[in-house]
Amino acid sequence: MGYELRVVRESPLAFAELAEAIAPAGFELRGSDEIVIGHAGGVHAVASWQGQLVGEPGSDWQVAQLLRLSTALGGRLMGEDGEEYLLNEGVIEVSAAGGVVEIGKFEEIIDAGPAAWSP
Repeated sequence: MGYELRVVRESPLAFAELAEAIAPAGFELRGSDEIVIGHAGGVHAVASWQGQLVGEPGSDWQVAQLLRLSTALGGRLMGEDGEEYLLNEGVIEVSAAGGVVEIGKFEEIIDAGPAAWSP
């Protein structure tokens, strides 16, 4: 199991609302628990439904997609250690313990696609 990011909302998201809420942002529900989005002719998993949306990103692209998903659902993207992922003037940032680290430009990351992080 990898590092988990969660979509956190003020009011819990009911499963029945999920498909309707994600479709306008280009996401789809596959099966009963997987959220996917297309890129370059392929379909890629972004998150799964576990009573809330949880993702285990393996690339900056997946982090960017999780951030898009959290925005589409009116939530925040949070890491398991309490850090928050934000979009600030087109740049993805991680805010934790009073510090902010830039991941990269959102559009460039989306355009680059889901290439996995190198070990």
